[in-house]
Amino acid sequence: MAKLARVESASALHNVSLTFAELPLRPETIEALHAHGFTEPFAIQEMVLPIALGDGDVIGQAKTGTGKTLAFGIPLIERVIAPHDPEWANFATKGVPQVLIVVPTRELCTQVTRDIDELGSNRGIRTLAVYGGRAFEPQIEALQAGIEIVVGTPGRLLDLSRQGQLKLKEVSRLVLDEADEMLDLGFLPDVEKILANTPKRTQTMLFSATMPGDIIALARRFMDQPIHIRTQDSEDEGAVVTKIKQHVLRAHAMDKIEMLARILQADRRGPTIVFCRTKRTCQKTADDLIERGFRADTIHGDLGQGAREKALGDFKAGKSDVLVATDVAARGIDIEGITHVINYQCPEDEKTYVHRIGRTARAGADGIAVTFVDWDELARWKMINQTLDLGLTEPEETYSSSPHLFEVLDIPIGSTGRMVVAKPVVRAENKGSTPSRRDTVSRKAAAPKKKLERTRTRTKRFK
Repeated sequence: MAKLARVESASALHNVSLTFAELPLRPETIEALHAHGFTEPFAIQEMVLPIALGDGDVIGQAKTGTGKTLAFGIPLIERVIAPHDPEWANFATKGVPQVLIVVPTRELCTQVTRDIDELGSNRGIRTLAVYGGRAFEPQIEALQAGIEIVVGTPGRLLDLSRQGQLKLKEVSRLVLDEADEMLDLGFLPDVEKILANTPKRTQTMLFSATMPGDIIALARRFMDQPIHIRTQDSEDEGAVVTKIKQHVLRAHAMDKIEMLARILQADRRGPTIVFCRTKRTCQKTADDLIERGFRADTIHGDLGQGAREKALGDFKAGKSDVLVATDVAARGIDIEGITHVINYQCPEDEKTYVHRIGRTARAGADGIAVTFVDWDELARWKMINQTLDLGLTEPEETYSSSPHLFEVLDIPIGSTGRMVVAKPVVRAENKGSTPSRRDTVSRKAAAPKKKLERTRTRTKRFK
């Protein structure tokens, strides 16, 4: 049985490196990091990299948004034999996946793939994302052409493996990202099958925000004396990001959209995610915001994968600045610059609350989280508050016109529920007034058309 060692601080295991350039990395990796603005590692990276670069198994436990992708991505890139490397000429298993990264959601799959691809593209490393909701054929064609790193969701990975298209026998390094989410989604049996099908695995890394018993049991079965690294402070067990300013407001269901519209006009408000519990509420909220003049988009389970990726892409590109989402987006989506997270509907439990508000204040930034609590949600909120010890037991009764709403959230006085004001229709009430264009058009439409006189001409003679 594997033993789990625990490391609470970076200095307990190694001397903290000030920059990536001081780590024993390939010049190409350092060049790629610098090209994307990464010069100094975050805490989780400082602690994981020396162990992972030494081929040790790692369990990384850290708050969301602290740079876990680079913590496991850099060691993976370093160990891959790439097409541009001198070793490639004598490499026996060209094009067969060497690295496998297992993630719980499609959105996280595409994000991790992009981050890994940015680090390894200058060495010709080919990275592929495989997940459901997309046709098999393009993924199979890419695998047949040759891939070094595969990032995928458990279901699609197993499907491709059963078809013989995804060969796992040469995978030497495997990462489980957001392991607790995979447990929540019921993927644990699939993950165990994937681990069992990688006989040549020499390094396993597991990353998770929380560490329930089933995850520890999984680590004991499939990992070799892993080092358990934690970056949370002892008083921060709930993993609530301390730099997030949290507001809880008791709101009436009929007034929520008005409150939301005013909050979205707050000073210094940047890209914002609005979370709803149901798909129907999610779509309706987005439609209402668009009708009120906001640049809003939506992600929920009733949308196809293409529509979800387009909405996320538009949000990242700045074409929209409000993303209304169900909890499918609460995990793993790393979008820089999120200033506000608004829980339009109260989360189901404390874990959902933590993962929702964790979309802001990422990578050391500050953020604001606002939670609407309706009268029938008070009991649920009290449980969340008690578990996380937030000190926000009694949400203040708030309406869209409440002065304290404008004050605590820096909303300009006079803001209304609309960004676009409907233009009034001017009607001609008196004979001397000039009729509006709309009235003129309507009168023309209402005026009866003059009937044309028809004349008949005989062209045939009768005897």
